[in-house]
Amino acid sequence: MAVITNGSLLFRDDVRHDLLAAEVVIPTLDAGSETVFRAVNRSHRDIDFKTMLQGMIDFRREYDGQLWAEVMLVAGLNDTVAELRSIKSAIEMVGPDRVYILTPIRPPAESWVKPSMPESILRAQEIIGKSIPIAELENGRFGLGEFADARQAIIEIGSRHPLRREQTDKIEKAFSSSGIVAKMLEDKELIAVEYNGNEYLLPEYFRRD
Repeated sequence: MAVITNGSLLFRDDVRHDLLAAEVVIPTLDAGSETVFRAVNRSHRDIDFKTMLQGMIDFRREYDGQLWAEVMLVAGLNDTVAELRSIKSAIEMVGPDRVYILTPIRPPAESWVKPSMPESILRAQEIIGKSIPIAELENGRFGLGEFADARQAIIEIGSRHPLRREQTDKIEKAFSSSGIVAKMLEDKELIAVEYNGNEYLLPEYFRRD
């Protein structure tokens, strides 16, 4: 059992206790200072960087399973040399078993968010040390057994995971359907978004004025 978490509640004793049963826990650690922590994670006002980090340190001391940290790099925000060194210091305090370096490859919540350039990802690897980059488009199949048809699958999966056009086409084919994606675009159930050279289809309610 693996748990993916932003790590913001690890300062709570009950949360740390509940997570002890997991084989792998994967928290986010993509800041080394309060300013960058707020900018990247936009945390609740009662959760500051020191509280989050101390919770992660305490959990590492109590937890015998695999702890894998994820560092999400945002261009110009936390991928500078100074910020990467701060992140490295925070990671060393926690002592995870692995460090994964990511950058936004799907449409983000804010239009100003841009993925780090390849050279920035390489620099992050060099500075942080033992790290595994995940900067390519994800592959694999979605579990479709719970959905009645292609339309339901595309809406529900797209609500939590922005889908590239080729992914929606594969879902359509998996249900032996044709024309579903085109009809959803025509009826404005889906909107097309261009991001980083790829076309994504999202439920219409994601549109922002």
